[in-house]
Amino acid sequence: MNAKEVRALQDEEIKIELTRLRAKVYELRSETVTEKIKDTSQFGKLKKDIARLLTERRSRSLATVKK
Repeated sequence: MNAKEVRALQDEEIKIELTRLRAKVYELRSETVTEKIKDTSQFGKLKKDIARLLTERRSRSLATVKK
């Protein structure tokens, strides 16, 4: 997910996507405890996507406060 895709999302879609990505990170952490995962770079990718979504949500909230 890139920045253009994030900007195109509605506020409710951002909230849903954040929930989904956070659940995926939790699942990956559980997998590391119980079994070996092959691609550990997934953690970084998911965390960056979460950060993009949080940044867009914050910028939107600041934009509404300034108006």
